[in-house]
Amino acid sequence: MDLGQHPSVKRAVLAALEEDIGRGDVTSTVTLPPHLMGTAVVLAEAPCVVAGVFLAPVVFAAIDSRVATECLVADGAPVGPETAVVRIWGAAAAILAGERVLLNFLQHLSGIATFTRRFVDAAAGGSAVIVDTRKTTPGLRLLEKHAVKMGGGVNHRFGLDDGILIKNTHVALGGGTDAVVRRACAAAPAGLRVQVECRGAAEVEAALAAGADSLLLDNRSVEEARELVRLVAGRVPVEISGGVTLENVAAYAATGAARISIGALTHSAPAVPLHLRIEAAG
Repeated sequence: MDLGQHPSVKRAVLAALEEDIGRGDVTSTVTLPPHLMGTAVVLAEAPCVVAGVFLAPVVFAAIDSRVATECLVADGAPVGPETAVVRIWGAAAAILAGERVLLNFLQHLSGIATFTRRFVDAAAGGSAVIVDTRKTTPGLRLLEKHAVKMGGGVNHRFGLDDGILIKNTHVALGGGTDAVVRRACAAAPAGLRVQVECRGAAEVEAALAAGADSLLLDNRSVEEARELVRLVAGRVPVEISGGVTLENVAAYAATGAARISIGALTHSAPAVPLHLRIEAAG
């Protein structure tokens, strides 16, 4: 399915437009001639990885179906300053009504893609892939995870229904690592692998003995992670999470882990600057 036509994406766009436009753009109504036509481009202000350009037609179709858009670059493309990424033409008032919503999406999603690319590049010396988490903005998970992919990252589970991740809370509530993992392995739906969070060697061995398909080492130092990965010795894939930054991701990648998951990709990525330039059409 075209991501722009996904129900959750269309809902997000409509909610953003309702929030921003409300009962109408009063400023454009009282200042612009009603039949004024315009042409506009969205420009990057700094080097970035673009994500979300496919939302331009979705935004403007919801405002005025006569507004036309053209995506000038593909999602995932690296661009430099003053690069035009979207062209828009139609009623000037309609273009201005959708300007902020489109820019908000593009700046946020391109920020995630750009931030992800920085982590991917920093970890390039190791074998680990960079993975996102469920720490996403409510209602925007599909879009934010798409942006991670555009930056070269890999998507983790989209929700609680498509993966089994046994965390310390499950272990504490369910009677210990061995009991919980064995119960999960016996009851797991077909095709769902059982991943187990481990804090030390004892939990690693218990999880492996009980049949875990993969392990998660959370909030371990680089040295601790290296020792635990060595202990696993390739028996199952190992993921590292917690406390990973651009400064230390290369060291974590060098431990031999298969994946490094980073919540900051979606919850702390800085927006990238873009702006819209518009002029009256002849």
